[in-house]
Amino acid sequence: MTTNTPRSLSPLWRAPDRVELPRTGTERDVLTAYLDWHRATLAAKCAGLTPAQLSERGVPPSTLSLHGLVRHLAGVERWWLRIQFAGEDLPLLHYSDDHPDQDFDDLAGDPEEAFAVWRREVARAREIVELAGSLDDTAKAPRSAGPIQLRVILVKLVAEYARHNGHADLLRESADGAVGL
Repeated sequence: MTTNTPRSLSPLWRAPDRVELPRTGTERDVLTAYLDWHRATLAAKCAGLTPAQLSERGVPPSTLSLHGLVRHLAGVERWWLRIQFAGEDLPLLHYSDDHPDQDFDDLAGDPEEAFAVWRREVARAREIVELAGSLDDTAKAPRSAGPIQLRVILVKLVAEYARHNGHADLLRESADGAVGL
């Protein structure tokens, strides 16, 4: 277990408070609330750690790190909502056919920059969802086998965050012993 003392952290590293999840509401309200809760959970798992702790691969033989998870989830947000759903012509983040796992494997750069990219991707993703007329709307540029609705994309994102927040639990506990964040 690493016992580094955290440095003073910028606002990019502070986790927003997670609100109580809705028990009733429209489908859009419930899906976006759960997605935002999982986004805030990822931020909470990373809050208060040093750059070295964020980049630590604390559960060998896995190459996962909190820094890598943030990079990966920024790419997931971009892929599903900006590229697939909105049809924006953008390069993929931290991915190439020659090196598909660079989001986890290549941790060059400051984790704070990875958080800045992730927060920008999340902000743009929220705009896209807000502007969509209906959860029935389908992706403008589906690069998969046929049409895909916004509701399905939102469920996929909730599942992706939930899966990786489980990884983040283990990585955070490995970094400084904190649990239950």
